[in-house]
Amino acid sequence: MAESFDTAAREPRLHTTLGPLGAQDVGLILPHEHLFVDFRPADSPGFAQADPAEFASVVEPLLARAAAAGVTALVECTPPGLGRRVDLVLDVSRRTGVPVVVATGVYREPWVPEWVYDASDDELEAWMHRELTEGVDDSGVLAGFIKISAAEDGIRAVEERVVRAAARAAARTGALVGSHTTNGVVVLGQIDLAVAEGLAPERFLSIHTQTITDPGVRQAIVDRGAWIEFDDVGQGDDARTLGLVLDSLEAGQAGRVLLSHDAGWFDPALAGGGTPRPFTDLTGSFLPALRAAGVAAEVVDDLCVRNPFRAFAR
Repeated sequence: MAESFDTAAREPRLHTTLGPLGAQDVGLILPHEHLFVDFRPADSPGFAQADPAEFASVVEPLLARAAAAGVTALVECTPPGLGRRVDLVLDVSRRTGVPVVVATGVYREPWVPEWVYDASDDELEAWMHRELTEGVDDSGVLAGFIKISAAEDGIRAVEERVVRAAARAAARTGALVGSHTTNGVVVLGQIDLAVAEGLAPERFLSIHTQTITDPGVRQAIVDRGAWIEFDDVGQGDDARTLGLVLDSLEAGQAGRVLLSHDAGWFDPALAGGGTPRPFTDLTGSFLPALRAAGVAAEVVDDLCVRNPFRAFAR
């Protein structure tokens, strides 16, 4: 049975594959991971196709180990142009009991689906709104947030249309808009566009903020009211990421910071889905390092429990 969307809900809810969850239902949330991604052109043979059993054999152990490590929910950030498969994600979520938030939205060129170029601005907004409020295809799963992106050298025409449509759909539903954009100046431009369309800046997330090396730009994003996310934990240089997080805490940004791995995932272009990366480095080594650096338990809970719920719930 499809989850219904109630704009009069008395408390924010995290919309997941296992239904809407309140703050009391979840603990540690991973706000940026992937279970299925296909970076090939959409007209490639076998694009976004996988044997469900093979996919489950790769992804179920990842989710099970994450749950055993204390993860209570996970955000799957793959948008349609990168091979989003909510049906496969829903199946492994049910099997493991791990709630997963799925995305609507449009990635940057050259991964923009062809139909987006032909759609009117109203049609693009309506599609995102429908996935947020009625569900993705016939899965019965509501999209939990809007994923967008932009070119590193500036926002292209179709990407600006996506930002504007996403902002309008998010403003109507309370959804978060998360942007994979590693140029901080471009991020600030996206925030300006989104705010002009009526989105509260508190509903905008700068994804991959660890790639923004200028602390002044990171501060400017926070000063606008947006979220920032350090999501490369376990990718090789956790000492650097730890330093960035500590710098953010020192700058008073604890209430706007999210942490994750950007890990996983099953890639149908690779034999056996490729070599997955775990969702356990945050709990296994990074958070202990934060505590060893003197970060209080209450602040760690802000970063990993309260902040991601506040960001993604609506």
